[in-house]
Amino acid sequence: MSQTNAMRLSLLASALLITFSSAAKEENAEANVEQMTIFGSKNPLNKVPGSAHVISTADIETFKYTDIMRTLAAVPGVYIQEEDGYGLRPNLGMRGTGQNRSEKITIMEDGVLAAPAPYASPAAYYFPTSGRMQSVEILKGSSTVKFGPRTTGGVINMLSRQIPDTSFAGRVDIAAGQDGFGKIHAYAGGQGERVDAVAEVYRYQADGFRDINGVGGDTGFVKNDALAKVRFKSDKSAKYQQIVELKLKYADEVSNETYMGLTDADYSATPFMRYSASQKDQMNTEHKQIQLSHVIEFNSDLILNTTAYYNDFHRNWYKAYNVNGDSLSGGGIQTASDFDSGLIAAPVEVGVKANNRDYLSQGIQSELNYYVNNHELAFGVRYHEDEMDRYQWADVYELDTNQVMSRISSGIPGTDSNRIDSADALALFVQDRISLGDLAITAGLRFEDVTTKRLDWGKTNPGRDGAASTNVENSFSSILPSLSATYQVNQSLIVLAGVQKGFSPAAPGNADGQEEESWNYEAGLRYSQNAFTSEAIVFYGDYSNMHGNCTEAQGCDENNIGNQYNAGEVEVNGLELSLGYEFQQNNNISFPVKLAYTYTSAEFGSDFSSAFESWDDVQKGDSLTYLPDDQLYLSVGVQATRWQVTLAGRYTSKMRTKAGQGAIPSDELIDAKTIVDLSARYFINEASELYFNVDNLFDESYMTTRVHGSVFAGKPQSATLGYTYNF
Repeated sequence: MSQTNAMRLSLLASALLITFSSAAKEENAEANVEQMTIFGSKNPLNKVPGSAHVISTADIETFKYTDIMRTLAAVPGVYIQEEDGYGLRPNLGMRGTGQNRSEKITIMEDGVLAAPAPYASPAAYYFPTSGRMQSVEILKGSSTVKFGPRTTGGVINMLSRQIPDTSFAGRVDIAAGQDGFGKIHAYAGGQGERVDAVAEVYRYQADGFRDINGVGGDTGFVKNDALAKVRFKSDKSAKYQQIVELKLKYADEVSNETYMGLTDADYSATPFMRYSASQKDQMNTEHKQIQLSHVIEFNSDLILNTTAYYNDFHRNWYKAYNVNGDSLSGGGIQTASDFDSGLIAAPVEVGVKANNRDYLSQGIQSELNYYVNNHELAFGVRYHEDEMDRYQWADVYELDTNQVMSRISSGIPGTDSNRIDSADALALFVQDRISLGDLAITAGLRFEDVTTKRLDWGKTNPGRDGAASTNVENSFSSILPSLSATYQVNQSLIVLAGVQKGFSPAAPGNADGQEEESWNYEAGLRYSQNAFTSEAIVFYGDYSNMHGNCTEAQGCDENNIGNQYNAGEVEVNGLELSLGYEFQQNNNISFPVKLAYTYTSAEFGSDFSSAFESWDDVQKGDSLTYLPDDQLYLSVGVQATRWQVTLAGRYTSKMRTKAGQGAIPSDELIDAKTIVDLSARYFINEASELYFNVDNLFDESYMTTRVHGSVFAGKPQSATLGYTYNF
């Protein structure tokens, strides 16, 4: 990033505080919160002309999941691909987009982009700690025009801990469980006459449920997250209501995770084993965030919100990438298996790469909301910069007869991947919701102007002396219209429909610099009466060009990592259905029931070849990978004044791991599975709660992925006992 742009951001952020020096009338904290959320009093959930869902605080409290993928299983149209079993690096998709590292959807926290480098390198190796979130919003369809850069699938916005609305309040939550699981979550804060504040800490850890051959050892993780917010309010006698809020966040993680799965034979015999060649694998991360927001309410119908943000993320995933010279996808997994089985004698050489990267994401965004007559107008602008700096090296270890790895050579930093991918982006949008009696029409327009750049110094110039050997720059822009409508048939029934042009920016590794584009259509209805709620939406996505990002997480070899492939035409269609009802809600005992169902069909519309492991050689009519035809979620609960018990089950139909048609070959199949979780809560008094949760209640054995041609098992049965105290 240039010094000029850095100075520009600094001046813009300073302007927030200068603006705040104007006085304001009595503050309204709720108005401040609404500027961070998608839905609110001005944009109620049931009026949204698209698929809209909120996982409320009460929903989160039921299971107290630390894994965002388990939390989102209750939402139709969201696809989850498990990996480590704890949700440390979620793989999420929507409406046919790929799930890998959640790179094809827009992820936000408090209305701000959360991915480490959402334009230059969208794979989300950092994901906000979901266990500390107060609520989660999910929006799909034409209404996402306000929330880029990825508008094809949808957007997830997580609302972090808000400042308590009393003078002082807080919570302590502690839990312990199987496989060394432990959690402590605490926060405290309150509001004063002019200054409000809250501080929060969240730590959770586990020893892991896998065992490393020969040496044993920890296969779990430790993750820490700390948050602080302070809010300054205007004087009660001032003319305009204004709020300035400073948010500071720090997080770190040490996780002993690997990309080395198992052969099919080993998975069938010992699904929770890990090969001795993976014993040095470990991820270390550190994340820092500064966010400064300003809200000014000129009157109840004219509100301006501005936020400056800075995110710094470092990660080094030190992990095996070849065994005896064979890549993991090219035979290394089988070699590791043969060594542990005694079919290959020691010594065996293991290459371990330090996937060392630094990420930067910063910018400033502003939105003006104006409510006049029957119009609800929104104008927005965001200037954003991000980059990924890859400065990597590889070491070589030797596995001896005791299955112990000893380093025999050390790589020099910068002699492996040695490049910087960066992007500058300007985004503008305008949206108008026009109310015409029972009919509401929403028209929107988004503009994205993006410049990406790749500087590669190569493996022989670790000092980055002189000009980069590769200097590629691409610039492109896109205009993205949307149009949607809702019609209130009666008090209970709303009909909706919409069309939108979807977009994802081309990454620096896209040789053609061609952005992903699609036209997306949806239609459905929303029906609510008393304790019954429902939503049914059919959707169709017509891609003129779909992207596939070649990452190690997708099994790509080292020569193609970072490349982005253009798949051309793809068609996606499906159905999303959600139902909710609470039986006997007026009696002492009630029975809440929730159901979510998703049907999806997605096919490639042209032939092409790529080094992308799960696509490979594609023919027209091939189905997309890691995309189940059917997903079903069902939760059934029983609750009384002092206790609550809930069962939640999710069914996922079989998936193919390589593009194809017809019957799925056994070595490209992830079979159907049904996972059931249990939550039991006992309310000791108004302040205290004792809870007991079991993930995978029936200890189902199931496969999650086949990355690098190897198999990963899902998390087995895991019980947790916890206690919560509110004050």
